[in-house]
Amino acid sequence: MNKTILESTNVLKHPTTTNSSGNGTWRDFLSLTKMGIVMSNMITAFAGLYLAAYYTDISLISNIHLVILGLLGSALVMAGGCSLNNYIDRDIDHLMERTSGRPTVTGKISDNQVLIFGLALSALGMVLLLLTTSVAAVLGLVGLVFYVVIYTMWTKRTTSLNTIVGSVSGAVPPLIGWAVIDPSLHPIAWILFLIMFIWQPPHFLALAMKRCEEYRKAGIPMLPVVSGFQVTKRQMVLYVAILIPVSLMVSPMFGPVYTVITGMLGAGWLVLGIRGFFMRDDMKWAKLMFVYSLNYLTIIFVLMVVLHIV
Repeated sequence: MNKTILESTNVLKHPTTTNSSGNGTWRDFLSLTKMGIVMSNMITAFAGLYLAAYYTDISLISNIHLVILGLLGSALVMAGGCSLNNYIDRDIDHLMERTSGRPTVTGKISDNQVLIFGLALSALGMVLLLLTTSVAAVLGLVGLVFYVVIYTMWTKRTTSLNTIVGSVSGAVPPLIGWAVIDPSLHPIAWILFLIMFIWQPPHFLALAMKRCEEYRKAGIPMLPVVSGFQVTKRQMVLYVAILIPVSLMVSPMFGPVYTVITGMLGAGWLVLGIRGFFMRDDMKWAKLMFVYSLNYLTIIFVLMVVLHIV
């Protein structure tokens, strides 16, 4: 870790001194849950659940209680984890523009309220998942522990490998969704996990490039901060290149339409990634990569479901 990072980590020892009024509205509490992240992960969780029902020939209508419990439980566990992330990061969020408006920074919600809220959501979500299958509950717990403890509390502040560690929790939702219907976890479920795991580094490293100076100020050793943009670009392109064949591993089951569309999307992302070595504006390239990654993920997981409906 370089000198800049070591000096910057001193700010982690001094939490914010903003007075907490504890008078937050429901919108403030909702913002703690990072609904954007929850909703994007719910797409992958539903895809896992739907595909599990399709390949095990189980009727979702006849098992609508599992669908409701599984999706609601998954959402609550994710929302609880995000709320706990807000609680843990309250000492550094004021240093970053994108997090400076959080209720934990402005003081609209007290620290104790955030902690209790996060734990309550997580516990309720775990109970709901347990009412489906024990495997789904265990996977929910694994995702929660990786995100809150191993990522947020530990590796986020100590190593540039934090993105890889965080990718584990982000890749669990399709496994949870599948386990709600089929606890045996068919190989397709693990391929969905791999797709999500490999997709996340280029996605979050693009964000890290965009917010590089904010991370530097907060003392967070993201890869662009500790190793520079060129190394980060090479890592991003490598992950995208690996993602292409991994995403096509399900082609024999999903058919030619999936193969063509997913292959073209992956090739387009790779071309955009390589262009980064020739573009002068790194921030513009990082923004393009970030937006492309979001569209890529949404399209391929929606495509997976649609192709198994028609």
